[in-house]
Amino acid sequence: MQFAQLTQFFEELEKTSSRKSLVQILARLFAAADANEVSKLAYLCQGRLVPFFEPLEIGMGEKMVAEALANAYGKPRQDVLRRFGELGDLGLVAAELAGQTTIEPDTLSVDDVYDALYAIATTAGSGSVESKVGRLAELLRHLDPLSAKHLVRIPLGRLRLGIGDPTVLDALSFARVGDTSLRKQLERAYNLTSDLGYIAHVFWQEGIEAVQHIGVVLGKPIRPALAERLPSAEAIIAKMGRCAAEPKYDGFRCQVHKMGGDIRVFSRNLENMTDMFPEIVGAARTQIHAETAIVEGEAVAYNAESEEFYPFQETTRRRRKHDIDRMAEELPLRLFVFDLMYVNGEDYTHCTYIERREKIAEILVEDTVLAVSPSIATDSAKVLNDYFLDNIQKGLEGIVAKRPDTIYQAGARNFNWVKLKRSSGGELQDTVDCVILGYIYGRGKRATFGAGALLTGVYDPEKDEFVTVTKIGTGLTDEEWRSIRELCTPVPERPARVNSLIVPSVWVEPTVVIEVLADEITRSPIHTAGKGGDQPGYALRFPRLVSFRGADKRPEDATTVAEIIEMYEAQRKKLVT
Repeated sequence: MQFAQLTQFFEELEKTSSRKSLVQILARLFAAADANEVSKLAYLCQGRLVPFFEPLEIGMGEKMVAEALANAYGKPRQDVLRRFGELGDLGLVAAELAGQTTIEPDTLSVDDVYDALYAIATTAGSGSVESKVGRLAELLRHLDPLSAKHLVRIPLGRLRLGIGDPTVLDALSFARVGDTSLRKQLERAYNLTSDLGYIAHVFWQEGIEAVQHIGVVLGKPIRPALAERLPSAEAIIAKMGRCAAEPKYDGFRCQVHKMGGDIRVFSRNLENMTDMFPEIVGAARTQIHAETAIVEGEAVAYNAESEEFYPFQETTRRRRKHDIDRMAEELPLRLFVFDLMYVNGEDYTHCTYIERREKIAEILVEDTVLAVSPSIATDSAKVLNDYFLDNIQKGLEGIVAKRPDTIYQAGARNFNWVKLKRSSGGELQDTVDCVILGYIYGRGKRATFGAGALLTGVYDPEKDEFVTVTKIGTGLTDEEWRSIRELCTPVPERPARVNSLIVPSVWVEPTVVIEVLADEITRSPIHTAGKGGDQPGYALRFPRLVSFRGADKRPEDATTVAEIIEMYEAQRKKLVT
């Protein structure tokens, strides 16, 4: 496939908001690819060269890309930056400059461009900045305006295609059988491997039967099982009957892969955190008595002498690329292991909770770094509530109740696991994870910060879009208000995956996740979460920011519309009773 063909599809995607049309456009793209190309196309649609869990970044920001454009088209760098300031999109600047050149573009394949980008991403060492700029400039000289536009958006992470992983999975099915009937089978394999390109390649090369046989793969993180929520211990027992209950920690959810002496640690949002947590890596080599294994737990900054759990804001200080050893000594982590998915060639995701816990006790030797998370079993609401209060007293978030006879369902959120968290005032019994969609300029003191309120939303997985649920103007320190413009990536128009009736001062890419506490959920005609036809949407009343959660959650990990509706219904039942 020619790269120019791919960018024609990208152009169609960018101009389309209908999810049905997005799926059909992508399906035509994938149908035109062979088995050797389809994995690269899947990654490029994610704005990547490799899966999210592989720590390979192209490593070029706006200034470097602007330098490459100036180099490619013989323009002064300041002129490129000035035009960027006017258009707000280096992709548009690239298209404009490419259109002014008299050089006839070459016919480059997707493989040619992919390999060139991969070479840029793997360039390191002395002189790497100049080399990256030069390589990108050379590539741009061979491209037509439309191809140049979409090419420069890839290293910047701003493709603006309006698609997420669910849309890609639907399109893979549609490309092969003309409908989305194979989506669930593809999604099951994706949840076990977190690798769209791998799934696409197997599907194209060997068919859906081979996809059905895909299981756990060491080195590829499993998408974590997720918990539903209920408002009380009584509601949990009424829903689940006899259950196991574990403490709910507020730290980094970690998945540890042991492959002999090779240890890899992945975060909840599939990021490779191995280098950041050296004490966990070292402990996994000695404390996990198995040649190969995958275990899951929560890493928390913990003072063993005082048995004190530090808050998430302290734990998150460990998420860094520099001074790692010093911070490991200053703020050591303890990983509380609560699940196991694989041991010595055997897939344990098919085993029950009880069987998985028994295997953890068998292979894990407890010490100062890795410990088995405690668990109780009960069918008594009083015992469960007492256990909940005991964990709150210890400074934890609450508890997670689990059905003892259920398997590990990767990527699923259901009532096999149910969380009960402490309330910090108001009617809601839990916080909500929101995604920042835009911000409104401030007045008075906040005018100097550049932002005075945040437009935030939640995720609708059925439509693969983000919908608004509230505006937030409280809970941020002065320093946090100042940091908003650095954390968020402004865009000149509403992102394709955002559904909003409210127009903020500045739209941003939906990438930053925040934890929000509110008094209650109300119906609102101006918010789009759960809005349908003449029915109003749902909104958070009196919201305030609790913390930034981008360190451990992707935007698709945010609270869903279905969860908001469930919380609203639980709130109504509480008011009635």
